[in-house]
Amino acid sequence: MEIKGKVHEIGALQQVSETFKKRDLIIEYAENPTYPEYIRFEALQDKTALFDSLKQGDDVEVSFNLRGRPWTDKAGKTSYFNSLVVWRINALTNGAAAASTPAYAPPADLNSAPGEEDDLPF
Repeated sequence: MEIKGKVHEIGALQQVSETFKKRDLIIEYAENPTYPEYIRFEALQDKTALFDSLKQGDDVEVSFNLRGRPWTDKAGKTSYFNSLVVWRINALTNGAAAASTPAYAPPADLNSAPGEEDDLPF
């Protein structure tokens, strides 16, 4: 799944255990700009580095997997949890994206032959 939005907040790296780490990212999703949604994504393990180059306000496209799982408490009541796990992120407003735009040569006059001077007075 993919979604486009604006980086609202980048969480700190959380070392949950000796072998497990995660990091949160909050995206402002404005399908209706009057009522934006703030959606929490998480990156796990080596994917936590994906957020290193981001800054607040960047427009991004987030590719993620939707995961869900049940959890039963001591009283026997089952709750369900969903998580949006990031596997790729593309910055849409980054200096690198602007630099990758090709530079084009100025338009050439196709009406004159090469080496022929234009002697118009204006």
